[in-house]
Amino acid sequence: MKKVTAFPLAGHLLSTTGGNLVMAEWTAEGCTEGAEPMKIAPLHIHREDDEAWYVLEGTLAFRIDDQTVEANAGDAVMVPRGAAHTYWNPKAESARYLLIMTVRISELIEAIHAAPDRSPEGLRKLFEKYETEFIGW
Repeated sequence: MKKVTAFPLAGHLLSTTGGNLVMAEWTAEGCTEGAEPMKIAPLHIHREDDEAWYVLEGTLAFRIDDQTVEANAGDAVMVPRGAAHTYWNPKAESARYLLIMTVRISELIEAIHAAPDRSPEGLRKLFEKYETEFIGW
């Protein structure tokens, strides 16, 4: 039997060597009252990967295709491959959540954070490398 190590997830990724599933605990800062909330991710479509969120504290809002959904603490949201989606924190207080994703999505997120060119065209090219379509902010 393999030994499993337990540790606080905040600020770390949880995955197995050679596995395809990654879990991260992240915090989304709140928005200023009256201001347009800042999207955490641009509107995009994963061609081959599903993605899920579980809200631990606060609220996250999602646009999934033409539908907008608000998820509060204890709510889960699943976005199937092929659905255009983005998400944001619509409230003033911060939100804490789990993001459950494939290794490919995790690698895309790392590549976005490291990218020197975050122009729409630069992101479009980057997203394509990860079987994802960048639609825009």
